[in-house]
Amino acid sequence: MHILDILAHRRPSFSFEFFPPKSSAAWDELYATIVDLETFNPSFVSVTYGAGGSTRDATHDLVVRIKETTETPPIPHLTCVGHSEEEIDAILTRYAEAGVSNILALRGDPPRDWPDYDWSDCAFPHAGDLVRFIKAFNDSGRHPDPRGFGIGVAGFPEGHPSTPNRLVELEHLKSKIDAGADYICTQLFFDNHDFLDFRDRCRQTGIDVPIIAGIMPVTSTKGMRRMAELAAGARFPAKLMRALDRAGDDPAAVERVGIHYAAQQCIELLDHDVDGIHLYTLNKSSATREIYANMGMIPSVGG
Repeated sequence: MHILDILAHRRPSFSFEFFPPKSSAAWDELYATIVDLETFNPSFVSVTYGAGGSTRDATHDLVVRIKETTETPPIPHLTCVGHSEEEIDAILTRYAEAGVSNILALRGDPPRDWPDYDWSDCAFPHAGDLVRFIKAFNDSGRHPDPRGFGIGVAGFPEGHPSTPNRLVELEHLKSKIDAGADYICTQLFFDNHDFLDFRDRCRQTGIDVPIIAGIMPVTSTKGMRRMAELAAGARFPAKLMRALDRAGDDPAAVERVGIHYAAQQCIELLDHDVDGIHLYTLNKSSATREIYANMGMIPSVGG
């Protein structure tokens, strides 16, 4: 189902993100999580793509498995790093032939063992270049849906780490929308004011596509530090840090605080008419289930 149909069918949308695991045992655990969370009737699920395409085949395999064995539309991530036009064309062709309807187009980060990666030599220096390439693929009529792939792009409520000029950042985002992107899914954030202000600035700039809020619960102090590394510039509000400090070294207490805080974020966003909420699951269902319970939402009876 094309993303425009998905988002028109249910507003706000609720969606989850998974990443391809590295071991066979983890694959079984992940698939159990996906089946478990399907009872919440997600609008879609997304599957991440490793730096430099390192999980290309694993991403494709997981996306196809979700499509063939569940009722939930999968949306694979696709990044620019290290890919030629021929490689991207081949990936899009595989997804089109598998009946996958949507792509999340990202610039991505080079692998850590590529410290001197030269973007000027890249076939797709910016996410907008990838969006335009996917749009050209769509226009070629090679996808079974006459509209081609639905295209998503990333948004950064706290600001893009490589573009400190916020006016230029919005210009870049709008150029991706003008190139053919259908929706925005944001990077994680912990202060809803950042998201609401970002949404207002987008609308002021003429960006009128759906903007889905990305939420990741803190489930451990180690995980919080990892978030700070992955989402450069991530801000942890004082009220969240105070609550985590009160939890001390008790892992269960830290997890309860993080889940409660994420649920309150979601409730406030729903009160502010958010287009959708995208939960970064870290391939586990327990935190997502608790967030839903805190929001007063229950899974569908019988799956």
